[in-house]
Amino acid sequence: MDPVAGSRYRFGPHEIAERQVFRTSPLSFAIVNLRPTRPVHVLICPKSLVKRFADLSPDETRDLWIMAKDIGVRVEQYQRASSLTFTIQDGPHSGQTVPHVHVHIVPRRKEDFENNDNNNGMMNAKNETLDLDIERKDRTMEEMAQEAKEYRALFS
Repeated sequence: MDPVAGSRYRFGPHEIAERQVFRTSPLSFAIVNLRPTRPVHVLICPKSLVKRFADLSPDETRDLWIMAKDIGVRVEQYQRASSLTFTIQDGPHSGQTVPHVHVHIVPRRKEDFENNDNNNGMMNAKNETLDLDIERKDRTMEEMAQEAKEYRALFS
């Protein structure tokens, strides 16, 4: 479903602008990433403010993963990728920086990694580990809104 006009979305302590949301379901929403690690790096979140994966209800878990699967198929085709990375960082010691369950979806290509056994999802195309606080830059709301608009069209 497309986002409903006037809806409010929260990602942990952050209010998410409706323009960043490109897909919703009864219990989840999909947003573009403020600081993507790769092109078309998107996030799927439950609508409820749940900090840890184990605290999701069975219905929320199903909805989150069904939406992740559906969006993954579309963004992989859109990016002309050959694979996808699905990642959940669950808890502060896992690298989770926003206390709200979310699935990262990152389209991948063969050239992304020399050795796929070293693929932790947070490396750049040169096979170098990213210092996520230094190398990724916040994008503007206009950039994110334009990207979300492009992704909404994938589901029209």
